[in-house]
Amino acid sequence: MKLFAPAAALCLLAMVSTSHAADPNLARNLAATCANCHGTNGNAVKGAGLDSLAGVPKDKTLQKLADFKSGDKPASIMHQIAKGYTDAQLDLIATYFAAQK
Repeated sequence: MKLFAPAAALCLLAMVSTSHAADPNLARNLAATCANCHGTNGNAVKGAGLDSLAGVPKDKTLQKLADFKSGDKPASIMHQIAKGYTDAQLDLIATYFAAQK
């Protein structure tokens, strides 16, 4: 019985650590939140007045996001949205859109 508690704790610890494994779809899932305005996979509807994000170089997207987040670039909503993401998440989003066509 004395071995049961440590064994159970070890099993729980193993389950917790695997549940935090990297999500291979995290970048895509984060980028999907941009679809309402910037179109599916960053391909905005032509004539809608919004920038397409697909194929834009990562560094350019990251700079715009950083400017929105800091308030250096005025926006109606993007400054609020950008503040909701960590720098690592914004990097994933920019990387994802740079790879789209």
